[in-house]
Amino acid sequence: MNHLADASTNALAPAREIEHAKSSMNQDAIAARIRTFARQDRIFLGITFSFAALVLVVLMGIMVSLVIEAWPALREYGPTFVIGTKWSPADDVYGAVIAIYGTLVTSAIALLIAVPISFGIAVFLTETCPLKLRRPLGTAIELLAGVPSIIYGFWGLFVLAPLFQEYVQPLFIATGLPLFAGPPLGIGVFTAGLVLSLMVIPFVASVMRDVFETVPPVLKESAYGIGCTTWEVVRNIVLPYTRIGVIGGIMLGLGRALGETMAVTFVIGNANRMASSLFAPGNSIASTLANEFAEADPALHIPSLFALGLLLFLITFVVLGLAKWLTERSAMRAGN
Repeated sequence: MNHLADASTNALAPAREIEHAKSSMNQDAIAARIRTFARQDRIFLGITFSFAALVLVVLMGIMVSLVIEAWPALREYGPTFVIGTKWSPADDVYGAVIAIYGTLVTSAIALLIAVPISFGIAVFLTETCPLKLRRPLGTAIELLAGVPSIIYGFWGLFVLAPLFQEYVQPLFIATGLPLFAGPPLGIGVFTAGLVLSLMVIPFVASVMRDVFETVPPVLKESAYGIGCTTWEVVRNIVLPYTRIGVIGGIMLGLGRALGETMAVTFVIGNANRMASSLFAPGNSIASTLANEFAEADPALHIPSLFALGLLLFLITFVVLGLAKWLTERSAMRAGN
């Protein structure tokens, strides 16, 4: 019996060795695949990190180049460049207040007009619009975002400005308010803000519509089920759920308004003076750069224009930082 047991054990030994060898080969293959996957992950991580780092490098490169080119003007004028109210290439005196004022006022007017209209468009498309009209209307709004800015400028100068001069401005001037004082010229700071609002509406409305569509239907159906009106659903369900996306869309529109060049250049009036009336001609940072850069003197005029570009860059950076802070605060409040 012992001889038979030993014989059977000896017979099974090669099979066990084969199974052990197969197991070792499988483990080696698995380990090799794990090493391959880990190497691929490291390569993928390096590629994506390089893309993200490229954005930071470009951002810092723009910042450094603007500072270097603007340094002669900043060294010459110092803080008075930011608070100076005179921009006179003939006298070689440059102050940025007029351009900053025009940029901020036109952007504020654009948002004051565009945000309520965009909100109404988004609510209509997501809540009350018939299904057969949602896609055509949504596509039409998105197509407006693709219209070149110079087309908006031509339209604003040759169509909107004459109509505004003849029919709208006299009504505001008749109120006697200093904010609307002056002759009806058609062009001016308010006209520039109005044209900007038409350019901003497609961006803000599209973002709002997309974020409104992310609201779970069960939430809105529950609110409708207990008797809420459409406005109550939007105010109490949709807006709290999408406040972060709404803020992001508004800031996207503000960024577009701050940096717009050609459309504003056509209708703002391009006057280096600051008036209390919104109907008076003015200037913005972008329009000043567009009008004067080609014929600027390299001594201090060109560095001053670069300094304006640096200020616009900083203003945009502050706006984006504010948007980030608002979204994070909204997220924290929603979490609480």
